[in-house]
Amino acid sequence: MEVYKQNILIIGGGYGGLKVALGIQRQLKSKAKITLISKHDYHYQTTLLHKVAVGTLSPRKARIYYRKILNPNKICFIKDKIIKLCPKENKVIGNGGEYHYDYLVVGLGFKPDNFGIKGVDSYTHKLSSLNASLKLTQNIENNFKEFVHTKNPLDLHTIVCGTGFTGIEFAAELATQLDELCLICGIDRKIPKVTCIGRSPHILPVFNETLTLCAENKLKQIGVNLISNGTIEEIQENKVLLKQNGQSLEIQGNIIIWSAGVKGNDIVENSEIPNKKGRIPVNANLQCEAFPNIYVVGDCALATSKDAIHAPTAQLSAQMGDYLAKLLIAKLENLPFNKPFKFHHRGTVCSIGHTDGVGIIYHKNIGGEIAAFMKNTIENRWLYSIGGFKMVFKKGQFRFRTSN
Repeated sequence: MEVYKQNILIIGGGYGGLKVALGIQRQLKSKAKITLISKHDYHYQTTLLHKVAVGTLSPRKARIYYRKILNPNKICFIKDKIIKLCPKENKVIGNGGEYHYDYLVVGLGFKPDNFGIKGVDSYTHKLSSLNASLKLTQNIENNFKEFVHTKNPLDLHTIVCGTGFTGIEFAAELATQLDELCLICGIDRKIPKVTCIGRSPHILPVFNETLTLCAENKLKQIGVNLISNGTIEEIQENKVLLKQNGQSLEIQGNIIIWSAGVKGNDIVENSEIPNKKGRIPVNANLQCEAFPNIYVVGDCALATSKDAIHAPTAQLSAQMGDYLAKLLIAKLENLPFNKPFKFHHRGTVCSIGHTDGVGIIYHKNIGGEIAAFMKNTIENRWLYSIGGFKMVFKKGQFRFRTSN
C-alpha cells in the first residue's frame, strides 16, 4: 500500500525558495510530494544584476538552471507564473493551471516601489530582474555606439535614483567601465556622466558614517556626481525633477535608473492573506498566523518577532530558506521542532567597481580590495551552497575575472 504523500508547494525560486527546495532535497527521508514553481527556468543572483546591466557579467554566467541542480526524483520543477493565491482552498493558480498543497512556501520576491511618484513606471529602468537588466545593457550599449551619429551628450548621461546598495553598486560599476566604453566607441571621456540622487544626507544609510564617507570619496574619485537630501517629485522623459533644500532642480539624462526602494509581491498584495504592501506578517517560525499551513521566505516575509526584524537581503532570505527546510522536514517526519528562526548577520559589503568596496564583516569595517574580495567570497559561498565547487568554478566571481 502506497504511503500518503504530504504535498509541499514552493512558489518562487529566489534565494529563499531555492534554499527550501535544496534543503528538503538533501535531507528528506520520508515520502512526500515537493514542487517548486518559478516563472523562469533559471535562478539568478539579484545581488549581481548591476554587473549584468553594465555588461561585466554575461547572461550565460548569470543563469543557474533549476533542472541542473534539482533532483527530479525528489523535487518536481514546474515553469509557470503564479497569478492568484487561494489560501482558503489550499491552492494557487498559475497560467498553466491550479496547484494544490498541504503546506505552501511563499517566496515570490519583490517589486520596485514607485512611492506614487509620477513617471517612474513610464520613464525609468529597474534592476528588478535579469531580463530588465539585459534590456538596460542594450540601451547603454546602443547609446554609446550610436553617439557617433546622434552627437547628443544626454544619451551618455545616466541618472540613478536611489543611493542604497543597488543604486550605488550600479553607478560605481558603470563609472569604472566608462574609460573602456569611450575608448571602444571613440568618445571624449569628459562627455559621459553618472549622477546619483538620494533622499538621505549620505549614501548607504545602513552603514555608519565612517563607511558612508569612505564610499562617497571612492565614488567621487571615479567621477560619480552625488546629490544628497534630494526629494524626487516627478520623472519626465529624459529628466528628473526634484527639490534639494527647498530649491527646485532639474537633472537631464536619457538613461534613468529607479532603485529607490522595493515592496513585496503584487500577487500577495492582492490576495486574501493579510499583508502590508505585499509582505506577509510571520511569527518566529516564519508562519502566517491567519493561515498556519503557509510559510513565507525572503522579501514577501514581514517578521513580527523582535529577533527576526531585518531589512530584506539575500543573506536573510537564504537563512530563512535553510531554516524552513529543517522545519518542514521535521513536520513531514513527525519530529518535534520548536526552534525559532534567528538571523545570524555575518556581514554586508557594497561593491564599488570590481576591485573596490566598503562593508562590515563580523562587526568590523573593511574597504578597498579586501572588501571586494569579501564581496566575491559572499557571492561564491552562495554558489557553493547550491552547487558545490563545480558551480563556483563555473559561475563564480574572482578578482579580475569579468565577462570583459
